Amino acid sequence: MADPESPGEHPNAALLRAAATGDQQAWESIVDRYANLVWSVARSFQLSRSDAADVSQATWLRLVEHVADVREADKLGSWLATTARREAIALLRKGGRDVPAGSAGDFVGHLGVQLGLDRVEDEPDASVLRDERDAVLWQEFRALSGQCQQLLRVLIADPPPSYAEVSAALDVPIGSIGPTRKRCLGTLRRRLAASI
Repeated sequence: MADPESPGEHPNAALLRAAATGDQQAWESIVDRYANLVWSVARSFQLSRSDAADVSQATWLRLVEHVADVREADKLGSWLATTARREAIALLRKGGRDVPAGSAGDFVGHLGVQLGLDRVEDEPDASVLRDERDAVLWQEFRALSGQCQQLLRVLIADPPPSYAEVSAALDVPIGSIGPTRKRCLGTLRRRLAASI
């Protein structure tokens, strides 16, 4: 495993040094820490599961190729988010196709929690109610602008990404993330209230 970090050194620095020497445990720690971020960035482009997996795999390959070149260890998440965004864009350009709609999956459940719609678990027919709620939520989510859909997909990553990572993933100013998130969730809440 990676040597203990020096005082004041970001934990990623020791992990990156160890990973550069082939330390499997260091690689696993990096992947555990950032896999959900990379996946959420890939899915934010509404790629199919297999295409998102390809983007994720390509992103990790880029890190393997450039692990010794990462200069700012504290910005590894932003580096990975930017790389995933570039890989997703390259895949879309290479395919010359429209972005598929994607599937509801766990994403809608996470979004429902953010909107406070997770209370159906206490109801007698919870699974039926949850399925109905998810269908409506997914329908209204798809009616949002592409920018809102992309931002919300990335923000729902677990663990939640930093605004710097979101900024790198979506190539947007950090200062616009909070207000845009608030506006997008507000729009979604209004659409949901009107559809229920």
